Amino acid sequence: MSQRVVVAGGAGYIGSHVCVELMSRGDQVLIIDDFSNAHPEAVERIRELSDNDLTLLHRDLADPAHKDDIIKAVTSFKPDGAIHLAGLKAVGESVAEPARYYRVNIGSALTMIEALEAANAKTIVFSSSATVYGEGNPNPVNEAGNAAPTNPYGRTKYFIEEMLKDLTKGDPEWRVVNLRYFNPVGAHPSGRIGEDPNGIPNNLFPFMAQVAVGKREKLSVFGDDYPTRDGSGVRDYIHVCDLAKGHAAALDFLAQESSTGATDINLGAGRGYSVLEAVAAFKRASNREIPYEITPRRDGDIAEIYADASRAENLLDWRAEKTIDEMCADHWRWQSQNPNGYKS
Repeated sequence: MSQRVVVAGGAGYIGSHVCVELMSRGDQVLIIDDFSNAHPEAVERIRELSDNDLTLLHRDLADPAHKDDIIKAVTSFKPDGAIHLAGLKAVGESVAEPARYYRVNIGSALTMIEALEAANAKTIVFSSSATVYGEGNPNPVNEAGNAAPTNPYGRTKYFIEEMLKDLTKGDPEWRVVNLRYFNPVGAHPSGRIGEDPNGIPNNLFPFMAQVAVGKREKLSVFGDDYPTRDGSGVRDYIHVCDLAKGHAAALDFLAQESSTGATDINLGAGRGYSVLEAVAAFKRASNREIPYEITPRRDGDIAEIYADASRAENLLDWRAEKTIDEMCADHWRWQSQNPNGYKS
């Protein structure tokens, strides 16, 4: 059965792929996005890749001045639930601007909660993060791992998770999945949508892609003295299309009558790649050199983390399917076809 789904942050990197996945299976979508870290062209390309209905509301979820408009639009849309991806997402930036991260990320989540309550659609899939785990957890990390985020970005995700859990305790009609996903990379295989960061990219793959396409001179590898196999940080990379399928599966899980309360679920590939291994894979995919230099570690980073994704397989019937080489090939296809992102 098709659903009506609000996607907050639906014009962004992950959100655009989630919308294409939902619409490809017949769901109707309302995107709420202020384009602070997205581009209106992404919405047109979502429409190009999909055949179902799409509605756009250009509003800032974190701005109290927009709250009434958002609540009105959501109630008029009559959703079955929402996927909440809106928010700021750079670890390093959050360390430098913590107040901004708390204001935007928590404020936008509160507005979405109020809108869903007004619409009597108390179902939400929350875009959380593996950064809620912090240090001290054995790998692979499962959902029972110690939640001790080491940076403000991770703490905003953790606090929103806790807020949503409190909602389910106070009102049993609320159904919540906190998707703790690891490091989304890649792009839609068409090359029509992908990651288009504003300014200097904060994450590894978009920066590598811009080096490969000639927009950046070289990559900075933050630390080569971690206790890992080659000294660089190790992360679990997951293809963004696999991630989008995980969001759709989470919605289906919440639609079951047996679904109650709040459930934390990891979405990851279940293995780690080092920064230097990722650089080598991207070099293979692009057939381009990726010059890099070793620089000091970043505040808030940890040495190694990768997922135990068995709960996603058991509850959602979901597993990551795409390899690191497929991730790099799709990311390079997007970047090479759109060297300036959506402004190409």
